[in-house]
Amino acid sequence: MTETTPALEISGLKKHFNIGFFRKRVDAVKEISFTVQEGEIFGLLGPNGAGKTTAIKTIIGLIRPGSGSIKILGQDASFTKSRRDIGYLPENPYFHEYLTPLELMSFHGSLAGLTTKQIKERSAALIEKVGLSEAAKRPLRKFSKGMLQRMGVALALVGDPKVLILDEPMSGLDPVGRRLMADLMLELNQKGKTILFSSHILSDVERLCRR
Repeated sequence: MTETTPALEISGLKKHFNIGFFRKRVDAVKEISFTVQEGEIFGLLGPNGAGKTTAIKTIIGLIRPGSGSIKILGQDASFTKSRRDIGYLPENPYFHEYLTPLELMSFHGSLAGLTTKQIKERSAALIEKVGLSEAAKRPLRKFSKGMLQRMGVALALVGDPKVLILDEPMSGLDPVGRRLMADLMLELNQKGKTILFSSHILSDVERLCRR
């Protein structure tokens, strides 16, 4: 990858769904184009229902776009290998509630192709980074909303991705949780991670984003 290759290139992205008995057409993403440069924090801003989550799901391959092009670090997003350098946090992460953070990190680390040694080292480091060391052996069913969000960030980082895509990362958090999440995003960016996050809160975007 050259220095001029953007982390993400989205051009003319459209997506519609046909819903209901009469298959009524709903345009979820009418047509958007934007570029995220490597090393920046980019905010995808819009009110609830604007299509932010749909756009993000097309980028990471959970939904096929209707039309348009998506490139990840210079590679066409239609190729699975293009997503190896992406970490993703959904708006409402769901985990098996009987697992502990260490068990969940081990499972996701194996999915990312890590060795047993790498999983052990990264799990401990990431759980500490997101401030969950004291709860590392606690079942996830006993976690608060903010703790689950931070757990989701740790999972998004387990494969050491170059690009983080966070869908409403501060959704439902109290003021303390929002500050912890914002500080974590800034720290990750300072360490070289490119971050795309969606939000409908102007103050969060103004505080964190370069664009």
